[in-house]
Amino acid sequence: MTPLLDIVASAGLWAAILRIATPLIFGTLGALLCERAGVLNLGIEGIMTFGAMIGWLAVYHGADLWTGLLIAAVAGAIFGLLHSALTVTLGLSQHVAGLGVTLFASSFSYYVFRLIVPTAGTPPTIVPFQPISIPGLSTLPFIGPAFFTQTAPTYLAVLVALLLAYIIFRTPVGLAIRMTGENPHAAEAQGINPMRVRYGAVIVGSALMGMGGAFLTLSAFNSFFPTMVQGRGWICIALVVFSSWRPGRALFGALLFAFFDAFQLRLQTVLNGVVPYQIFLMIPYILSIVALAVMARRARVPQALMQPYRRGER
Repeated sequence: MTPLLDIVASAGLWAAILRIATPLIFGTLGALLCERAGVLNLGIEGIMTFGAMIGWLAVYHGADLWTGLLIAAVAGAIFGLLHSALTVTLGLSQHVAGLGVTLFASSFSYYVFRLIVPTAGTPPTIVPFQPISIPGLSTLPFIGPAFFTQTAPTYLAVLVALLLAYIIFRTPVGLAIRMTGENPHAAEAQGINPMRVRYGAVIVGSALMGMGGAFLTLSAFNSFFPTMVQGRGWICIALVVFSSWRPGRALFGALLFAFFDAFQLRLQTVLNGVVPYQIFLMIPYILSIVALAVMARRARVPQALMQPYRRGER
């Protein structure tokens, strides 16, 4: 038990948890915002991939890191606009439209990347975000190096989670989003335009997804490769259900999955050769499935989720 306790008591583990959780936080919050308005956005995997590529590409061609992050958000918003046009305006299947967006965005990312880097065996690199030590906090024992020496996008992700929780549950805008996701016809009777609300939620949510992808190339790594998202988008969809569509719980869920992932990486070094490494790779997903199964039994799904809205119909 001592090696396991040493891992848990390591500040490096908790610092890694925040890093691993950051793209999940952005993606989960984006998916949550879409679903709160009644739209399932399965385009998240492709949007995160394109955000990772376009953010890296912008910085590679001379933009600063914050501009790259902004460009990734704008690119995500454009795909959100496409998804909204298919699902909100045309009323097409949200499952099919979302998977179509994922396939298109992922393939387009690879196509653009190969246009820019056609033959390089090793992808070119950029200088990513560097960790920021918060004065007065980063020097605290254990807590400082664990939580207060992160890169700027990680701090931003936590702030976005808190801000989104406030907006959804404490502002008229949040009330309009929740009403649209529960009963768009009742929202319309109160003078709210459900189609505009859904458009806005999907566009902003997709922008957050793009930022989550960009974190991978602008902070976690320093280059792009087409498979780098590695299913994080689908994990985000599951975390929305785990969180019961609440931003605070979404933040906790992302950190919990990141804990499992960071823990298994360190566990491999302790039990190297004793247990096949594939078992360790399975651990975060198995534990996430168990946690999801437990939480999903009590989750309350937005009543109008995946239901197309047409004005005047009941």
